[in-house]
Amino acid sequence: MPLPLVTEYLFSMDLTVGAPQMVGKGPDGHDLRVVAVTGGTVTGPALQGEILGGTAADWLRVEADGTAHIDVRLTIKAASGSLVYVQYSGIRTGKPEVLARLAAGEAVDPAEYYFRTTMRFQTGAADLAWMNRTLAVGTGQRPPSGPRYDVYAVR
Repeated sequence: MPLPLVTEYLFSMDLTVGAPQMVGKGPDGHDLRVVAVTGGTVTGPALQGEILGGTAADWLRVEADGTAHIDVRLTIKAASGSLVYVQYSGIRTGKPEVLARLAAGEAVDPAEYYFRTTMRFQTGAADLAWMNRTLAVGTGQRPPSGPRYDVYAVR
C-alpha cells in the first residue's frame, strides 16, 4: 500500500526578472537563456522576506516545442535578517499555443499549463535551520509581472 504524500504550505515567492540573455542552441538541441532574477518578495506563514538580486538567475533550457526546464539559484533575506540559499529545478510545459502566449508576455490562466519545481534550501541561521532538512515542491505560474511560486514542504 503506498504511503500518502503530505505537504504543508510554507510561503509564496514573487520574482522580478530581467531580459533573457540568449546563449543559443547547445549540443543537446535546447536553447539556453540566462534570466537574471532582479528581486522579489517572500510571504507566508513559515518565511517572510525579500529575494536578493545581483547573483540570482535562471539557467533556462527551452525545447523546440517551448517546454522550459527551470534551473534557478537565488538568495532570500528573511525578515529576521538571516540568509537562505535556494536552488530549484522544474518544468513548465503546455500546448504550443499556450506556451506561445506565455512567451509573448500575455496573462495566461495557470490551469492551462503545467509548472512545477523541486526546491532545496541551505542556511547557517539557527532560526531557519529546519530548512536545511526540508525538501519542498512549488507550483508555479508565469504572470506578465514575473514568476510566482507557492512553496510546500514535503512532510
